[in-house]
Amino acid sequence: MNLNTFIGSLKKYAVFTGRASRMEFVNFFLWSLILGFVAGFVEGFFFPEYLLLTGQSLLGNLLSLAILLPNIGVSIRRMHDVGKSGWYMLIPFYNLVLAFSKGDQAENKYGPTPDISPAR
Repeated sequence: MNLNTFIGSLKKYAVFTGRASRMEFVNFFLWSLILGFVAGFVEGFFFPEYLLLTGQSLLGNLLSLAILLPNIGVSIRRMHDVGKSGWYMLIPFYNLVLAFSKGDQAENKYGPTPDISPAR
């Protein structure tokens, strides 16, 4: 898990063209999950009364809103890597099969093969 890859995905928050490697997609997913747990823990530890009153996590909701566009971008680019349109992310379960399957080894209509070396 490379934090630089996650930050690189955040910097490309509005890029819906090109391709994203499986490593970039999984890295983004795992870091989002970790940050969600940290936000929930911090809010539960420091603001438990807010959670009890509302039943919702303010930090978790803000984090979800902050990474919504980058998540859509990396998901669309991942679909492009397997040679499918970004609209395939809307198909339940099949999108997971595509997201975790091996991408095209050669250049496809969405662009060249993504760089799979870890960012430094």
